[in-house]
Amino acid sequence: MNRYIDLRSDTVTKPCDIMRKLMAEAEVGDDVYGEDPTVLKLESLAAQKLGKEAALFVASGTMGNQLAVLASTSRGDEIILEKSAHIYAFEVGGIAMLAGVMPNTIIGINGKISLSQLKEAIKPENIHYPQGTLLCLENSSNFGGGTVYTLEEIDNLSEFAKNNGLKVHIDGARIFNAAVYLKIPVQELVKNADSVMFCLSKGLGAPVGSMLVGTRKFIERARKYRKMLGGGLRQAGILAAAGIYALENLVERLEEDHIQARKLAQALNELSGIKIEMDSVQTNIVMVEIDNSKANVQDCVKLLKNKGILVNSVDERRLRFVTHRDVTPQDIDFTIQVITEIMPN
Repeated sequence: MNRYIDLRSDTVTKPCDIMRKLMAEAEVGDDVYGEDPTVLKLESLAAQKLGKEAALFVASGTMGNQLAVLASTSRGDEIILEKSAHIYAFEVGGIAMLAGVMPNTIIGINGKISLSQLKEAIKPENIHYPQGTLLCLENSSNFGGGTVYTLEEIDNLSEFAKNNGLKVHIDGARIFNAAVYLKIPVQELVKNADSVMFCLSKGLGAPVGSMLVGTRKFIERARKYRKMLGGGLRQAGILAAAGIYALENLVERLEEDHIQARKLAQALNELSGIKIEMDSVQTNIVMVEIDNSKANVQDCVKLLKNKGILVNSVDERRLRFVTHRDVTPQDIDFTIQVITEIMPN
């Protein structure tokens, strides 16, 4: 097999030829000294795009989220998250190990928490309770199946959190997918957040890197913690050049990925033994529930790989498909055909 159709994640996207050329030609300097002009340009662009004062280029989304928690809390504080949130469930316990904070998790619906759940989760002042200082929201929700908080939901949650002494951080690894789905400017969607992390290396197609945005004071603190964690970058303009191109040219095309995901979901949902919650297929992620009496999830992963299609299993019941710029309409057609053939009637 010369080429796999890789639907495991949008992290597998490869830089396009224009990106590679810009990376090769990028003007560089030492970013730890604040002397890399291309990194400075990327940070300025990211801050402007999201309507914040400042931005920081970081190695990964996980690093960006961990820096946000470190810069927003003190040890022993409580932070509120949805139980499937990447910050809580998929960052190797970093919030406990690094920031020393206590997670208060909420079981939401498709990765999203409601205002009534937040009201229940915030504890009253009591000497026995940790101090709640941060609400973390994930938009779009990865393991919620790419679901999106609406502007009204974000605004209501943020307002209530702030009225109760909590800052708001948005894990916006795919925030541009959310904004494109809602058809609103991304800065409008995050206007009430104190900090936002977003990835350059997922749907936007850059090879490496994420951005953390917020106030100048917040970014100063985050920069210090980045250095502490070994994240100080030197001639990083080579990477930043790809991020600049992505932000300036590749945001609107995310809609194509959403169309592909919807097409895949609609076709698979008609097959016996497969269940998809179609209302949750909003962006570029499709969660496929397999009837275990008809097929085994791990067997499905292996069968698909043998046919040249890569997917991830989420648990013993579900597969996750993620569309991105390296997946063509023909790839989706072939994937539908193969799954139709391997699923028992």
